[in-house]
Amino acid sequence: VIAPAANNDAVISESKCNLLLSSISIALGNTGCQVPLFVQIHHKWRRMYVGECQGPGVRTDFEMVHLRKVPGQYTHLSGLLDIFKTKIGCPLTPLPPVSMAIRLTFVLQDWQQYFWPQQPPDIDALVGGEVGGLEFGKLPFGACEDPISELHLATTWPHLAEGIIVDNDVYSDLDPLQAPQWSVRVRKADNPQCLLGDFLTEFFKLCRRKESTDEILGRSAFDEEGKEVADITHALSKLTEPAPVPIPKLSVTNMVHSAKKKIRKHRGVDESPLNNEVLNTILLFLFPDAADKLGDVFENRASTSAGNNPPPENEDYNLFSQFKSAPSDSLTYKLALCLCMINFYHGGVKGVAHLWQEFVLEMRYRWENNYLIPGLANGAPDLRCCLLHQKLQMLNCCIERKKARDEGKRGSMSDRSPGGASGDGAKGGEHSGENPDKEKEFGKSWESWSDSEEEFFECLSDTEDLKGNGQENGKKGAKESVNLKPEGRLHPHGKLMLLHPGEPLYVPITQEPAPMTEDLLEEQSEVLAKLGTSAEGAHLRARMQSACLLSDMESFKAANPGCCLEDFVRWYSPRDYIEEEVIDEKGNKVIRGELSARMKIPSNMWVEAWETAKPVPARRQKRLFDDTREAEKVLHYLAVQKPADLARHLLPCIIHAAVLKVKEEEAVEDISSVKKIIKQIISHSSKVLRFPSPEDKKLEEIIAQIMSVEAIIARASDAHICTCLFKRGSGFSNLTFYP
Repeated sequence: VIAPAANNDAVISESKCNLLLSSISIALGNTGCQVPLFVQIHHKWRRMYVGECQGPGVRTDFEMVHLRKVPGQYTHLSGLLDIFKTKIGCPLTPLPPVSMAIRLTFVLQDWQQYFWPQQPPDIDALVGGEVGGLEFGKLPFGACEDPISELHLATTWPHLAEGIIVDNDVYSDLDPLQAPQWSVRVRKADNPQCLLGDFLTEFFKLCRRKESTDEILGRSAFDEEGKEVADITHALSKLTEPAPVPIPKLSVTNMVHSAKKKIRKHRGVDESPLNNEVLNTILLFLFPDAADKLGDVFENRASTSAGNNPPPENEDYNLFSQFKSAPSDSLTYKLALCLCMINFYHGGVKGVAHLWQEFVLEMRYRWENNYLIPGLANGAPDLRCCLLHQKLQMLNCCIERKKARDEGKRGSMSDRSPGGASGDGAKGGEHSGENPDKEKEFGKSWESWSDSEEEFFECLSDTEDLKGNGQENGKKGAKESVNLKPEGRLHPHGKLMLLHPGEPLYVPITQEPAPMTEDLLEEQSEVLAKLGTSAEGAHLRARMQSACLLSDMESFKAANPGCCLEDFVRWYSPRDYIEEEVIDEKGNKVIRGELSARMKIPSNMWVEAWETAKPVPARRQKRLFDDTREAEKVLHYLAVQKPADLARHLLPCIIHAAVLKVKEEEAVEDISSVKKIIKQIISHSSKVLRFPSPEDKKLEEIIAQIMSVEAIIARASDAHICTCLFKRGSGFSNLTFYP
């Protein structure tokens, strides 16, 4: 059948119809095809066709006439045989017997009352009382309405001769139950409503919203309680007066609901987007460690919450790196699924804004109280994931550093004796001071660098002068610099000795490099690029990039008094120290070394950094990674996100989850054509989602592909159910199914 592609494009003119028939005739003649071809004419709803069939020495033209009422003689076999004999115009007498194939088709259009396409809702359920029995952390799937509009049962007699069967207006031998062949055919509903497609479409609509969280929930909804416009003269006193920070135990009862209370204060109790039960359920799903009310239990779990089980090495799990989303067991992934469900079932954009505000408050609570965030892998931000996931990982790094620093500070205070100085702080160096006067001379103790109110531990002027003296001593020679007390030693190297003093070389305790998210890396790259290509710009760029090198040099000098640049290079970059065998004055073979050619270049950055570096252990250096500042930057970034920005960040996670759901459902039905489409979706999504701001049109294409696959799987599942029902009701085990 050749039909117009578009529903509104019909073959109405006679000339166009004749042109198509002529083309069909030529094609049939050239190919020798004996299959009849038909052309649909007039409007589609009329179901009118004309066609042609060619065989060896025979040509048949098919025409159709629409009648308002079917004549009685055309409703049975004998009447149709009379028409056929009249039309064929055969000159032979008597006419040879006619060979026939008979099919009776029964159409079923209404069977919705017999079964539900989705699981009925559980009215008593708190959160999952929706169609499909949906739970948090899962996406729904399948059609809400029946994806099949009609079911056709065809009973067929494939080979009959005239005279064997009687079928007229008063009697018929055609009993459907006695037909040798039964077959079932389904007619698909146009664009059936499917749950997964609806979830994706509604969540994508969030990306186009313009309102901020304050505009949605009320501009003053999250102001501090009791906040008054204070006199400007008291601004600094707020910063200087001591204020103990309470650290309550984390539990369901005291999880952050201050946002909800403030919403109620401005809008009324019944107007909050999310009720307490739903909100508690979501927060417990996102933060399972909050269910532990015992502090010891929580501490044990919190310390391991970030170290999840190693990710399974399978294709489905690693989809996050292709989609730039987040691992399927991560907090970000779970948050995306919860927001998607909240948007669809529990308040729309207002519910999303409310949950996000609670989430941000929970992040601040965990930062202030040193509770690690569950559902995030250890280590630096994973640049393969979405930016929001990287930000949460960065915040976890800050919490981890702050927690380790505070624990180290408490440990050093408990281990400190009245007559001795502190050890090497949180990092646990091997040497501790034995002379309090020498400690006063060298610098302040660990506690004084970071007290309860001041998080930063910058070096002060008196220690700067002292470190300068230490540097000069290092230049004068080992005889004077050996008076400096070694600090910040991790362990002996084992193989290397210092060149000049001849003492063992110690590996220093160094600061870890600062973790970076992709937006910080991009910002840093832009700053470095703006310095230009001039010699001055290149020099400044090198100095900016050598902060970590300078810190390591200072730690090395503190751990190895009397060392030189060659000692540092031998440990830090062995390839830049070239050793060779030479014969000395006595004729003995000795090994002598020197710096590489690049280290001898004038104005070399390594030489300049070494001359600038002072013997300062890592615990008293300015932090390379200021966790307090970075955590506040992350929290501010999270707080200013609009629902639209949040939806943009999490849309790759939703598409990722939708693809996994489609693959799971397809595995049940095992449809080969759907497998190919899923591979195309993954390939297309990988190309589109890698860009920071993908085009809306391309995102809509991905969502449309997922919706089409969902409809195909829903139809296949429904059709299989229908087939089983027919087999059970008819007793036919050889029933043929035609999708």
